[in-house]
Amino acid sequence: MSLSKALKRKVDSEGRTYKEEWKEKYAFILPEFINAKPVCLICNEVVAVCKEYNIRRHHDTKHGTFKVAYPLQTGTRRHKLEALTASYAHSSKILVRGLTAQQKVTSASLKAAWVLARHNRPFTDGEIFKEVMVAVLEELATDKSMDGVIASVKQVPLSARSATWRIDALSDAVHGVILSGLSQANYFSVAIDESTDNTDVSQMCVYVRYFDGKEFREELLSLIPLEGNTTGEIIFTKLEEVFRLYSLSFEKINLIVTDGAPAMLGKHREDASHDDLLLHNDVRWLSKGKALERFCALLDEVKAFLRLSKMRAADDHLAFLQDEMSMSNVAFLTDIFGQPKQLNLQLQGRGKTIVDMVEKMESFTRKLELFQSDLLTGRLLHFSTLTSQVRGEVTGLMVDFIKQLRANFKSRFEDYSIPRDIVAFVRDPLTVRSADFSSLAKETIPLLNEAAFQMELIDFQTTSLVSDALKSAQSVDDFWMTCSDEYSWIKKLAFYVLTMFPSTYTCETAFSSMKAIKTHKRNRLTHKNLENCLRVKVTSISPDIQKIVTEGRCQFSH
Repeated sequence: MSLSKALKRKVDSEGRTYKEEWKEKYAFILPEFINAKPVCLICNEVVAVCKEYNIRRHHDTKHGTFKVAYPLQTGTRRHKLEALTASYAHSSKILVRGLTAQQKVTSASLKAAWVLARHNRPFTDGEIFKEVMVAVLEELATDKSMDGVIASVKQVPLSARSATWRIDALSDAVHGVILSGLSQANYFSVAIDESTDNTDVSQMCVYVRYFDGKEFREELLSLIPLEGNTTGEIIFTKLEEVFRLYSLSFEKINLIVTDGAPAMLGKHREDASHDDLLLHNDVRWLSKGKALERFCALLDEVKAFLRLSKMRAADDHLAFLQDEMSMSNVAFLTDIFGQPKQLNLQLQGRGKTIVDMVEKMESFTRKLELFQSDLLTGRLLHFSTLTSQVRGEVTGLMVDFIKQLRANFKSRFEDYSIPRDIVAFVRDPLTVRSADFSSLAKETIPLLNEAAFQMELIDFQTTSLVSDALKSAQSVDDFWMTCSDEYSWIKKLAFYVLTMFPSTYTCETAFSSMKAIKTHKRNRLTHKNLENCLRVKVTSISPDIQKIVTEGRCQFSH
């Protein structure tokens, strides 16, 4: 064993270092980045071993006519080598402009990892990604000027391990921006939800909504695996650990939104019992209206199938479908389930505010009153399936269902941590004329200067500039973000409301991405890898890649 070690060839001992004379003799240069290999200026081909014999053999074998056309120690040869060097430098600038060659390759690796993560691709796809880039460039290259670019692409590190570290660096950069924004924000709200990944591990998603000085952001703060039971106490303990880890204060929270009942909990409602976080609600009822609609459309075909079926239960199912009372209830559910689905669609999407949610919920509550009246009068203007499929007979179950639905929505959304008048003020600040509105604002924000607020409110409601800006604003957010800072207390109240989450929609969309990331084929992802991939996927923040590179967060090659 010792003999084999003694006889092993050492590259360093053989003096395999580039010599400047090789440029004149063989038209080879050595690029300026770590682990670079000699490159032929004539064909831009890279020689794997930095050894004169290999370089001379390449030159003599592939460019034998070069010596004849441009003899050694002549001016024509020097001019030709200068032209080739300039051409190579120009093509190389496509990848190295603004950074060193080493940093540019690292930057390219980071950007490639960013694209892969944004599309939920496995780490191992990095090498395939590079292979595709090289194949495309080689096919599109019409002259030798692209050879330098192709050579540079081949040097971009995109192995699975490299992609993992790159995504870690990108996630850390995004997370740093989030934590910095939270530390500077006056208030922020928290949305919490829980779901299981594809390996049946419970994951708690924690989102934050805050104003970063330029825009309102909704970002993933943490994805926390929950082992064992997922009680309210355990969830709150985990959340406490996250806040302690990132030096965040619960005092800045103006609202905690969960998937439980009531749907929104103020920070002062979070007590020792923690019994209000119901995190296993089945939300698939939102699609039941469409399923029932299709069922009713195929009712005749379903009956025909059941008549031909030899299954024992077929007769029972057929009897149910032929019973007019039963089918009246089915038709009623088809019509009524479509309404919550429509409400849900209206509340979905980023950028929705709590102002939008309150308005939609109040509108839906009034619609439920209308539906109840429509049933009781027997007009059935809003129950097209009920009137078309059967005789339109109204049953007691239908009326009771509407009443219970109204009561359910009222109980789930009546516990706001802010008064409705405050929400109305944020939507239209010019309509508030209440004499005690400043007291209401003071109750909402205890540190508010009530006297200064009253003076600002008078100026705010009497200037035409505000009314013009309100009319031209595309959204509530846009209006308040462009509002003058001379109304500082009024803006503080508005921002207090607008930083509140209207729902757990962001968590639900994150879980969809989580399941696309951690598939059964990628079930070995660590919790940290999963969180980093998810953060890169769902963030609206673009990380400063040049800063990551120049700070040395990523090495050149792995």
